[in-house]
Amino acid sequence: MEDLIIGSHVSYNNTEGLVGSVKEALSYNSNTFMFYTGAPQNTIRSSIDMELTHLAHKAMEESGIDIKNVIVHAPYIINLANNKDEEKLEFSINFLKQELKRTEMLGINKVVLHPGSHVGLGSDAGIKNIINALNIVLEEKEGPIICLETMAGKGTEVGTTFEEIKEIIDGIKNQNRIMVCLDTCHINDAGYDLSDFDKVLEEFDAVIGLEKLGCIHINDSKNAVGAHKDRHENLGFGEIGFDKLIKVIYHDKLKGIPKILETPYISMEEGGKDRTYPPYKQEIEMIRVKKFNPNLANDVRNYFK
Repeated sequence: MEDLIIGSHVSYNNTEGLVGSVKEALSYNSNTFMFYTGAPQNTIRSSIDMELTHLAHKAMEESGIDIKNVIVHAPYIINLANNKDEEKLEFSINFLKQELKRTEMLGINKVVLHPGSHVGLGSDAGIKNIINALNIVLEEKEGPIICLETMAGKGTEVGTTFEEIKEIIDGIKNQNRIMVCLDTCHINDAGYDLSDFDKVLEEFDAVIGLEKLGCIHINDSKNAVGAHKDRHENLGFGEIGFDKLIKVIYHDKLKGIPKILETPYISMEEGGKDRTYPPYKQEIEMIRVKKFNPNLANDVRNYFK
């Protein structure tokens, strides 16, 4: 198996289902990918076409994509940290349960979840709410694993520090169904300096444990360390920088862990309108050759012309 497991966010639609996601991932020269099973901001979900799903599994086998490395991202509208409105919390719990069932139907085993925002209740109350909700969601012993994403600390987000993530994990009864997604932009904005990534990783291992690391989001950041803003930037064009991100991607202790790009699309004027296009094929090429491409935006525009 290839040590470098690299991919990006891809689309998933009603027409092609998971087959379309696989095709898009392969067009970027990826060997993994991440997707939403529906729009991240609403509850509209189409039924899963099992015939297309089987075709997608076959395509993955033939192209060398290990389905164990494929990730689903839970929608943003789920918030398990706030119990001010019991109906909204119940909705979040039920909707997350539904997403896990859809993920299982698709044959995928990992779901990335933003822990939630306490919306003025305080971090301690938010953490308790998340623990209680996840223990309901993860009641069954077997099923997809939830990877709690490290957050930037914007607003009242919970999960900004490794300690907060650890506290949530410790409260989960089914330990085999809980892991972590480390986001490079988020931890930078949360105050972890990637200039000394060995130290950051040592801290993660000491607090949470590397065995709990399920996937990594590779994103540069528009902001300096500790800004608490969560604004992703293209690879090497932000405050983290290409060399530091390459060190994360190729770190010996992170071999075989899926790494997913969520960097911004590149804009291009087309027919008098501003359209955006994915930079992932070109960014993955940068990663594979370990060389920064200062002409990324132009190369993406030329590719999609």
